[in-house]
Amino acid sequence: MREVLLVRFGEVHLKGLNRPYFLKTLVDDIRKTLGEGRVWLSEGRIYVSDFPDMEEAIDKVKNVFGVYSVSPAVEMEKDLDAILAKAAEMMKDVKGSFKVICRRSDKSFPLNSQVLAGVAGERILEANPSLTVDVHRPQTEMWIEIRDHAYLCNREIMGAGGLPMGTAGRGMLLLSGGIDSPVAGYQIMRRGVHLQAIHFASPPYTSAFARDKVLSLARLTGGYQYGMKVHIVPFTRPQLEIHEKCEEGLGTVIMRRFMMRIAAKVAENERCSCLVTGESIGQVASQTLEAMMCTENVTLMPVFRPLIGMDKLEIIRIAERIGTYETSILPYEDCCTVFTPRHPVTKPRLDKVEKEESKLDVEKLVNEAVAGTEVEYV
Repeated sequence: MREVLLVRFGEVHLKGLNRPYFLKTLVDDIRKTLGEGRVWLSEGRIYVSDFPDMEEAIDKVKNVFGVYSVSPAVEMEKDLDAILAKAAEMMKDVKGSFKVICRRSDKSFPLNSQVLAGVAGERILEANPSLTVDVHRPQTEMWIEIRDHAYLCNREIMGAGGLPMGTAGRGMLLLSGGIDSPVAGYQIMRRGVHLQAIHFASPPYTSAFARDKVLSLARLTGGYQYGMKVHIVPFTRPQLEIHEKCEEGLGTVIMRRFMMRIAAKVAENERCSCLVTGESIGQVASQTLEAMMCTENVTLMPVFRPLIGMDKLEIIRIAERIGTYETSILPYEDCCTVFTPRHPVTKPRLDKVEKEESKLDVEKLVNEAVAGTEVEYV
């Protein structure tokens, strides 16, 4: 008899002939996350053993993308009396209502799932008569699975869900110092996209503290995928040129267009297939439908906006849950707050934006920014 983790996966079940690839990736991700212990796949479940601390192992495994839920379980021999005694022991401190759920993949076991559930329920009630049975909405579920061994558990911790890391390709996250972009990164990583980040810095208007803040956010976000490569773009000159030569009210939209061009070039160099932003419809002047259409117009690369329909409170709740909120609200500026127009145009026309941009040497400014980009690994 020993303690193990029983790991369930959800969406991976739907992958048909590609399922072995997704499962192998998920098992590998769990191994990387734990750093120690044994991880193996057997009969539709992933198991983890030989870990030094149960709760620490649960905290790590539950945050792996592709994990539906985790249960601390007991692995034991398939001896009926021993199984029933252990089930009663595990439920001795439980209060309220319960239900026994059994799965029997080993058909040589003498009792089928339904009969085993009834027998186990009777034994549990004998040992703990204060409990009541509720098969519809139980407060506690006692799971007994008969596979290569017997596995018993009565606690389920929900996981991150989604798809294993990297199974959906690679993307480039436009990472600011705010609340939204780390959440956007987390949401797209849940879908199996491995991310790099690109950040636009405008020294001396943005400080070293602002840069450190962004790298901290990248480190926190990248923790869900074993680190992150961050591209720091020198953006002072493009911003100054836009500020000096273009209509003030269109400055933010033109700046965003430059960001998209630069990000797309860096993404292509890194063999990324998409750009990811933290934009949400109407949140600020540059995130109206018209403004986003103008900014996306400069690249053929797909631009994904996983927060597009969320309000700020929803985004903040996710930021708090994934651990980026406290860093995001530190009071250090980013380049988006530099030279902010007093009256930004909220419904820009593409033809007018392009006319203003014609005052600039766009290609030269973009190429200089790409050439001057620094890389950090966090």
